[in-house]
This record gives sequence, C-alpha cells and structure tokens, in this order.
Amino acid sequence: MTQVNTCLKRIFTAFNLFFAIVGGIIIGLALLSQVLTNVNGGNLEGRTTGLLLLYIVGAITMIIAILGAYGAHKENKGCMIAFLVCMVIGSLMLLRAGIVLATSRPQVTALMLFFCKQDKMEPTLKEKFEHLVPLNEAPQQAQDMANNLQELVKCCGLFSYKDWRTDIPDSCVCSDVDQEMGQCQTVTYSAIMLSRKTIYTKTCFPIIMHYVLLTVDIVIGVIFSLATLSLLGLALSSLIIHQMRYPNRTTVVLSVPAIFAPSMPKYQELQNPPPKYQDLQNPPPKYQELQNPPQY
Repeated sequence: MTQVNTCLKRIFTAFNLFFAIVGGIIIGLALLSQVLTNVNGGNLEGRTTGLLLLYIVGAITMIIAILGAYGAHKENKGCMIAFLVCMVIGSLMLLRAGIVLATSRPQVTALMLFFCKQDKMEPTLKEKFEHLVPLNEAPQQAQDMANNLQELVKCCGLFSYKDWRTDIPDSCVCSDVDQEMGQCQTVTYSAIMLSRKTIYTKTCFPIIMHYVLLTVDIVIGVIFSLATLSLLGLALSSLIIHQMRYPNRTTVVLSVPAIFAPSMPKYQELQNPPPKYQDLQNPPPKYQELQNPPQY
C-alpha cells in the first residue's frame, strides 16, 4: 500500500533529477577546465586542488540525488533518513561558507594584496606577477600565457607596455577596428631605431583582478543557490519521512468560523421553539376568555 502522497513523490523525484543535473554540470565544468588548461601544453600545477574539489563535489551531489530518488521511489525509510542527514549537513556547510564569503567580499582585494601563513609572509598576487617582469625575459610558458591573454582581452603588458622592454609582441598590436574605437595608443619602444607601434591602451593586471572578483561573486551566488536547494530538499524529505512514519494519520484541516454565522440553538429552544410571526399577530385566547366568552 502506498504510504507517500503521489504528488509529493513526483515533486521530490523531479527535485532529485535537477540536483543530479547540477552535479553533472559541476563535473563537466571541471573536465572542461582541465582540458582548457592543457591546450598550450601547460601543466596543472596550482590547479589540481581546485579541479579535484570540483570532481568530488559533483560526484557527491549526484550520489545524494540518486539516494534520495531511490528512497522516495521504493519508500525506503533508511535511504530517506540518510538523504535528510546529508541535506542538513550540506545546508549548514553551504550557509556558513556563503555568509563568510559574502561578509568578506569587500576584503577580497586586500586579501590578494597580502597573505600570511604560519608567520611567514607569502608573495602577493601582484608581487607574483611583478616577478615575471620583464616579460621578454620570463619563461616561455609565462610568455605564451601573456600573449594569449593579450589577444583575448585586448591589453598590453601586465602593468605597462614597458613590461616587454623593446620586444613588444604582435599580440599587443591593435587592429584597424580597435583603432577606430579609440582603444589604442602609438608608442616608441626603441630609442635607437625609433620604432613605433600602435598597441592597446589597457594593461592586463586590472582586467585579471576584475575577472577574479567576478568569479568570487559567481561563487557566492552558486553557494547560496545550492544552500536554497538543500533547504528545499530537507523540507521535502521531512514530509516524506513523516508520511512513512504515520501512514494512517488523516490530514488535519483547519476551518475558520464565519463571523456572522448563527449559533446553534440551545436545548431549551429546541424543546420550546419560538412562536411564529402569525401567532404573534393573532395570539390565542386565554383560558378565562374561553370559559366566559364575551357578549355582544
């Protein structure tokens, strides 16, 4: 005999299907990131932890979704309780992480400027890029990344076009369309040859910072979205477990009495109903009048 409401079971199944799709998207994004980082022969140094975290989060999300769908379909109380526990733990962790990240959002730029770990000052993000200057003397891998970035976002140099010294690459050179849009400047980069090039005005480091902060905002939105889904799954699983535990309990319907509804008659009024309107207009004669009728 079915213990869980059919409509509730379908809603919960659709919720878990959506949750499984989210987990698959997370795994797909991790796989795409891994492929893109290997396009130019670059290694995954410094990115392995993030990719591994994405794979773990996506896999756990899909496993929890499958567990909840199976528990609701088979009406298995053990699976539903395990799903409920996962939703409670997940929602608490996501809410804590989202609130901390959202409150520290104005300090993200400051955190990029300095980072202290175990009483040792680590290089800042800006200092790490400054170590690559001059770019024409940087490792070949760093030069390839800088050239790809300059072609992609239309900038030149990390902090200035002078980061390339006298060896400004073609990735800094503006196209005719960009020149008409006023995004370029003409510079002399060789005092001996008086060489001139029309290059992009913008530098790359501010653009990198912009996209880093944008990524932080996207992460905050994703965390709160997943926390909302976790709370919704918690509520639905609680209702299903309640119906499994009390299958024969009828649904309580609360009724609000009408303000002008007439009250029920009392016992005396039922025994002695009030006289009709016609009886009040023509009352019956008294006993004495019946014994001694009036003479006309």
